[in-house]
Amino acid sequence: MPSPVDARHAQGVQVGDGNVQHNHYHQAREPVRWPHRLGVPPVAAEGFLDREPGPGDAATLVLTGLGGAGKSQLAAAYARRAWETGEAELLVWVPAASRAAIVAAYAEAAGDLAPGDSADADRAAGRFLAWLESTARRWLVVLDDVADPGDLRGLWPRTGRTGRVIVTTRRRDAVLSGSGRRLKEVGVFSPAEARDYLERRFDGDPDRLAEADLLAAELGFLPLALAQAAAYMLDRDLDCAAYRARLADRRRRLADVLPEDGALPDEQRETVAATWSLSVELADRLKPVGLARPVLRLASVFDPAGFPAAVFTTAAGLAFLGQGRSGPPVTGEEATDAVRCLQRLSLAGQEDGTVRVHALVQRATREELDAERFAELARAAAAALLQVWPGIEREPGEGVALRANAAALASHAGEVLWTAGGYEVLFREAHSLGDSGLLGAAVARWQALSAEAARRLGPDHEHTLLARQFLAGWRGVTGDIAGAAAEFDALSSDYRRVLGPDHLSTLMARSNLAHQRGMAGDATAAVAALEEVVADYRRVAGEDHQKTLLARQFLAGWRSAEGDAAGAAAEFEALLGDYRRVLGPDHPDTLSVRGNLAHQRGLLGDPSAAVRDFEALAADCARVLGPEYPQTLSTRARLAGWRGPAGDAAGAADAFAALLADYLRIVGPDHPGTRQARTNLEYWRGQG
Repeated sequence: MPSPVDARHAQGVQVGDGNVQHNHYHQAREPVRWPHRLGVPPVAAEGFLDREPGPGDAATLVLTGLGGAGKSQLAAAYARRAWETGEAELLVWVPAASRAAIVAAYAEAAGDLAPGDSADADRAAGRFLAWLESTARRWLVVLDDVADPGDLRGLWPRTGRTGRVIVTTRRRDAVLSGSGRRLKEVGVFSPAEARDYLERRFDGDPDRLAEADLLAAELGFLPLALAQAAAYMLDRDLDCAAYRARLADRRRRLADVLPEDGALPDEQRETVAATWSLSVELADRLKPVGLARPVLRLASVFDPAGFPAAVFTTAAGLAFLGQGRSGPPVTGEEATDAVRCLQRLSLAGQEDGTVRVHALVQRATREELDAERFAELARAAAAALLQVWPGIEREPGEGVALRANAAALASHAGEVLWTAGGYEVLFREAHSLGDSGLLGAAVARWQALSAEAARRLGPDHEHTLLARQFLAGWRGVTGDIAGAAAEFDALSSDYRRVLGPDHLSTLMARSNLAHQRGMAGDATAAVAALEEVVADYRRVAGEDHQKTLLARQFLAGWRSAEGDAAGAAAEFEALLGDYRRVLGPDHPDTLSVRGNLAHQRGLLGDPSAAVRDFEALAADCARVLGPEYPQTLSTRARLAGWRGPAGDAAGAADAFAALLADYLRIVGPDHPGTRQARTNLEYWRGQG
């Protein structure tokens, strides 16, 4: 019998006569040959791009990221380099999906390096870890695809002076970055890397690579998705443009445009569509149990580039997350923790109140839902997005992000939104375009919404008429006075027929029509019509209704244009008191009345008073609405306009120069405010 030094102690099973006997025996072991390797890293993928994930100064490197980002491939590339260059005399590749798998791999390594009683795998694993800690040989252990950091409790190799450890995992738990470990995020390809990968896979064929950049973007630059898409295209002799058409076909599921299991490239075992299922299950088992999956579903219809985390804690969001749940309602704290669970499994990212989920994870999540559940999701998402949308978008970037999410929701659930009553979020998106100064885009959006509402809801539906009213209003803002007046005229007739002469919407259409007639140059007709509208508003809605107050503003403004500046100033003075009492001093309409009153004071011969009033008003607009809000910019324009008559032509020119630069930066050269600022700048420079 070999001596213990030269033997491996193993356990065998003998079966006979219905009995099972466990026999311990020793097996001769050959001396370890150096360098030594245990386990097999995955082969390099076709077209592999090495993104250099080396440990650097860290002895333990933890590569984390979304499933399919290429963590195992990067770890394998580093392991091969270490082996081929002699940096590692011992390479151990451990499939680490479970604690049992890790212990089994360690025990096998112990059989070669630290032989002893092999009947107890845990003790054998301990011997292997002790050997690593004490050896002077250079070694590398790769723990691939760790599913649960808890599986590594007591099994982390101590690196010492000669060892390196690389861990790949989808988890981002805090424990993974402790004790000298460096946690490194493995993201998707950059656009250039994705292009490089596809060029390698298609041997640079320009015909096949047409629209390659667009395809890479639609796949979210995910390495696994690009690999499987390339395999699918090669198998079916498709170019990128043809594949994009299949990918965009909503009748096809994601699995329909990926290779079959037997045709997956690079020894892959799962399609993209199935890659994240285990991660979702694990996230759903974390506390608060059962909330990660509904959170991911709610996230699946928003913009993958980012959406407000606050949607999960709105009333609509919490109600959706709590569907089918017994016990108390879902709290905002639980919803926030559930988002963190998705982060821990690399299914979501969150920064500065913005959550991101990869587009293909979103698509795979949506495809799990039947039509009824998807309609519930669409309604909840539309309501939640409306509930986080502020009445005033103080920062331009805020409106851009919210509009992108409304557009994403419409692209996934447009038809459902109209049938489920969630289209109000589409109206809010169109208003946001106009409020942000994107007037041409706002008009185009309202045109599309008006046509869609007529088709979906019918031409006489209240919301179809409302869309037409908004379209006419924004046309007027862009300078299409005749088009706006014609539409308001038609709307007045349609509202009378459908809703009656005293409906507030009918009165609003009449008020807007009168205003457009004044803009067309007929101030007298505008005053006469508005006097009737104000009287009807007072009778139907009351003196303090917001629409009554707005009609009074129109009336006072056109009285001034008709030549009654003193009467207009008195009316604006009275209106300011009413607005402050009804809506408060910082309401945008209150600020608007202050501007009209200041303007009337200038017209009455006191431009210096107008300048003082507009200076205070501009400061309040910037404080309340934000420095880049259209009303703030228009207030600055009126302030600059009165500096000249107050005797400061140079100050007026300087103010218009600064305003023009801001208009160009914020809304571009074609906005009416930009054009007017340029005209006024030239005038006051000439006066100076």
